[in-house]
Amino acid sequence: MSMLKGSCIIGQSGGPTSVINASAYGVIDAALKNPNVTQVFGAEHGIKGVLADRLFDMSQEDPAELELLKYTPSSALGSCRYKIADPDVDDTDYKRILEVFKKHDVRYFFYNGGNDSMDTCNKISKYMQKVGYECNVMGVPKTIDNDLFGTDHCPGFSSAAKYIATSCMEVYQDARVYDTGMICVVEIMGRHAGWLTAAAALATAQGAGPDLIYVPEVAFDMDKFLADVKRIYEEKGNCMVAVSEGIHYADGKFVSEAEVSATDGFGHAQLGGLAALLADAVKKVTGAKVRGIELSLLQRCGAHLASLTDIEESYMAGKAAVENATAGISDKMVGFERIMENGQYTCKTKLLNLTDVANTEKKVPLEWINEEGNGILPAFVDYALPLIQGEPTLPKGNSLPRFAKLKKVLAK
Repeated sequence: MSMLKGSCIIGQSGGPTSVINASAYGVIDAALKNPNVTQVFGAEHGIKGVLADRLFDMSQEDPAELELLKYTPSSALGSCRYKIADPDVDDTDYKRILEVFKKHDVRYFFYNGGNDSMDTCNKISKYMQKVGYECNVMGVPKTIDNDLFGTDHCPGFSSAAKYIATSCMEVYQDARVYDTGMICVVEIMGRHAGWLTAAAALATAQGAGPDLIYVPEVAFDMDKFLADVKRIYEEKGNCMVAVSEGIHYADGKFVSEAEVSATDGFGHAQLGGLAALLADAVKKVTGAKVRGIELSLLQRCGAHLASLTDIEESYMAGKAAVENATAGISDKMVGFERIMENGQYTCKTKLLNLTDVANTEKKVPLEWINEEGNGILPAFVDYALPLIQGEPTLPKGNSLPRFAKLKKVLAK
């Protein structure tokens, strides 16, 4: 695609993270300063905002409030889970998107999200090419699940991993306070990829984490699980377990009994209730005091435990998307490449084809999981440890977080 002059849209999609707004700020900040971008719009609730022509004029925002986006969790522009159809089957949405793009002279489109969001980004990019409308499209990665294809890691994962490891270390201390034993089962997000649950191994490496870790990459065996927990409890008097919400039996059925309760806009099962289910099973076998703990939304909105590395890299991803798009590049997602020199970690951006990224999940390598399928090996710790480094100086008001307060002025 050629270098273009016109306005841009940034939209956020899918589940929030504690640093997704840092990426949005990277896009907004870079776009506002770029001479090839005439106006900067933020889409309200992702692609739904584009379809409804509800676009915020980001130039109307206070620059100081925009900068606070780096430390503000969740999706400040609003998110959505909306699956647009295959354009060959139904091009209604695409025609509407093109209409809105033409109305506002949109020549740059940035979509900030995970797997399904990259699918949306890819479809829009290919449609614009098909109809001959010049618009450079760039995906900006985001997902605590860390499962996007082709990138060393994803913005949002590092902070969630840090939250999970820290929380496990704190629960570990609490669970050992009495002279009577306790078994704790901690349920962690991750439908098909176990990156987040594997992060509990960071706590174990510090001597205060789970004894057992179960991820979706390995089929779950209830009898073996109960035997493992019983053995460790009898040996130590305590046992801590970390489990991915998406662990499943050999036949593919989710262990969580709540998985059929609902699905999201992309048809994915809404999982939950696993910790309580396993805690009940463990209690029946051991007779011990058992607690089931579900971290739930806390692991993706815990900005108070954000990794400074994650914040800086998330901003870098958004900035790189603008720099590449305005240089004439399109149909790509920004990815990360890890560089280790003399034991020092650095990260630089690279570009991945949207077609390759869309709907492809990257899972925890099996060689990072122990042979018994109930633990994570040191190779994962070596991978994850550099990503959680650094403590941001968080803005406060009355000793509480000071988050961005956007005006959200709708464009005409």
